[in-house]
Amino acid sequence: MVIKVDENIELRQMEISDSGEIFRLIDSQREYLGRWLPFVEYTKGVSDTEKFVESIVNASDDRFELVFTIRKSGEFIGLIGFKDTDRINKKSEIGYWLSEREQRQGIITKSVSALCQYAFGKLDINRIQIKCAAGNIASKNVPKRLGFLLEGVEREGELLTGNVFTDLEIYSKLRSDLNNR
Repeated sequence: MVIKVDENIELRQMEISDSGEIFRLIDSQREYLGRWLPFVEYTKGVSDTEKFVESIVNASDDRFELVFTIRKSGEFIGLIGFKDTDRINKKSEIGYWLSEREQRQGIITKSVSALCQYAFGKLDINRIQIKCAAGNIASKNVPKRLGFLLEGVEREGELLTGNVFTDLEIYSKLRSDLNNR
């Protein structure tokens, strides 16, 4: 599946063949990505990335999540997708990360907007949430720009590299929010 974000950006459903590109980007930007993404520390070789991708691609129907590579003019630049989807209660979370050199271009904001449209329109989702480390200003600005509501803080909700806990700010958007704008 492909979701066209704009003339240069598309979201392509992740495939096992993407493992090498994903690992190379993580490996080349360990310090930058590792500041806020705990998995970077444990991604030592391409086999670690292959295991992650296989766990997504080959998940059972009741655990399957849509995860996409973000591509700019065909080049892999990051990941975005749904996680912890609760189909009974029609809610999901969106997570994302992007190459350092592609920051500050609106790519994640536009990609999250496209996923929200897809979730509300095609997946019958009622609630989407985004959790951001309290200190990660760039990440927090995404849900703010898209009209998500800050619901609160999950104190020490994520363990970062270096055995340091960080608070997570929880933002949400409801399907009904679309009608109230």
